[in-house]
Amino acid sequence: MDVRFSSLKSDCVNPLSTEFAQSLDAVGGSCRRDHFLFPKVSDSNARYRSVGSRAVYLCGNSLGLQPSRTASYVNAELEKWGESGVEGHFTPPRPWVTADETVSNGCAALVGALESEVVAMNSLTVNLHLMMCSFYRPTASRYVILLEEGAFPSDAHVAASQARLHGIDPSRAIITLAPRIGEATLRLEDILDAVERAGETLAISLLPGVQYFTGQFLDIPRITEAVRRVGGVAGWDLAHAVGNVPLQLHDWDVDWAAWCSYKYCNAGPVSQWRRSSTHHLCPPHTHTPSG
Repeated sequence: MDVRFSSLKSDCVNPLSTEFAQSLDAVGGSCRRDHFLFPKVSDSNARYRSVGSRAVYLCGNSLGLQPSRTASYVNAELEKWGESGVEGHFTPPRPWVTADETVSNGCAALVGALESEVVAMNSLTVNLHLMMCSFYRPTASRYVILLEEGAFPSDAHVAASQARLHGIDPSRAIITLAPRIGEATLRLEDILDAVERAGETLAISLLPGVQYFTGQFLDIPRITEAVRRVGGVAGWDLAHAVGNVPLQLHDWDVDWAAWCSYKYCNAGPVSQWRRSSTHHLCPPHTHTPSG
């Protein structure tokens, strides 16, 4: 999969190279640091930098930096609440009753989806459960959940809980993918082979767009196509992919995906999910956010 950014594709720049980083600085990348609030170095982590200096922040996979404009946006809503009370639900800009619609366009652009395919709601794990409840419909012959051995712990718990919900022992329902001995990342051919071997027993896959520990960017369109080809449903946890790597969920025709906005998107603890039409299932239960 080509993971170069579209603006630099013509230059064939490797995003992991020094050349790529320098090209971003050349077009103003360094100035964007001023758009975020950096923690200060404290006594407990002053091994390499002086106390009180701006920290080198490398924790975007857990919580992104706060944008410098966040406080002004939050305060504007607090002022609206104070001035309008319940009428704030309908007072522009950003009426609360349609809060999810306010951000859907930006969310869709981040993942390459249509605005109508994306909604902001709940937390990531809640949305994973909602999607699994909708799309994991095991039968006597099709019940397997494809997971990776190094899955984020909450994802593994979701898969096991969903198997138990249907009265299936997780050890029987869940097939895990692991790197080859001596290797740190999964090989695409091994993933595709596991899908083929599961065949008509495969009900659903739950894989990460980017593996949180190794940083591996999985080939989402190839794997999605393979899962769909054997009659399974392809689901994706994009928590560490959104805002981090280029995504085209609509064009890749994924069945569903869920992600969060507080990591590489540098936003609050809100989660999104996306669902496309499926061609091989009865219409699933639909979950919509309540007012």
